[in-house]
Amino acid sequence: MKGSNFCNKLFRRGCLVLGIMFLVGFYSMSNLSARTALADANTSYVRVIHASPYVGTADVFVDGKPFLNSFQFAAVTDYAALPAGNHKVQIALVGKGVGAAALTKTLPVEAGKAYTIAAVGATPQSLDLQVFIDDNKVVANQAKVRVYHLIPDAGQVNVSVGEDNSIKDMTYEDDSQYLTVDTGPCNFSVTVPLLNVTLSIPKNLQPNTVTSIFAVGMVKGNPKAQLVTATTQGIPGLPQTGAAPVSEDFATPTSAIGLLAIVLLLMAGLGTVRYFQRRA
Repeated sequence: MKGSNFCNKLFRRGCLVLGIMFLVGFYSMSNLSARTALADANTSYVRVIHASPYVGTADVFVDGKPFLNSFQFAAVTDYAALPAGNHKVQIALVGKGVGAAALTKTLPVEAGKAYTIAAVGATPQSLDLQVFIDDNKVVANQAKVRVYHLIPDAGQVNVSVGEDNSIKDMTYEDDSQYLTVDTGPCNFSVTVPLLNVTLSIPKNLQPNTVTSIFAVGMVKGNPKAQLVTATTQGIPGLPQTGAAPVSEDFATPTSAIGLLAIVLLLMAGLGTVRYFQRRA
């Protein structure tokens, strides 16, 4: 009789633990979803490329605070999260401070969007910030490619991505459409018909990535024209991005798998308890 009472108590406690585990798991996942939704609603993602032959090495300030130090020509940053809204961006020669900014511009950024901001211009009069809206939704098992024409003295250019030479007559400060291409080794070429010059760079394209090719520099001056690449796995917080895209209809978070394993172990334990209860 005592054994039966003990088993009954153990069974009830097991049910209580199981219920608590379900509640904790549900609460944690709900909080995570709420935090993610809040971040998406208030966050934009911005990266910067230094493509101004005039400026040289520079410091970048956002809303009066240091954002990049000793930012060299042709450098590309990773994406940084910024609150949505208007932001004052200033560029100054390295070490001169925000008070000596050579360029000041207020840029609006929207929540849930990714941007490339290019510092452009070969003269003080042409110094500017060019803003591009990026689409970093990855394509499963393939690579996406986009080209940015930032060479001031090149005029129109033609671009070849591997054997695809469909990008024609790109003008300065222009960006191409996104191309979906096969993964593996790929050669990028930018041809300047006006000056009979071709720039090339090889790149091994990985699946589920977005690669940007920036044409920067001066064809007839310094710094010399070159191609620079930057690859991203997708932007955290933005829908349908990441290294391993999954169907929106079915996604199993790691935390849910762990919770399921715990539940199964508890059920197995409870089954053992019921077995001994019946034997008693």
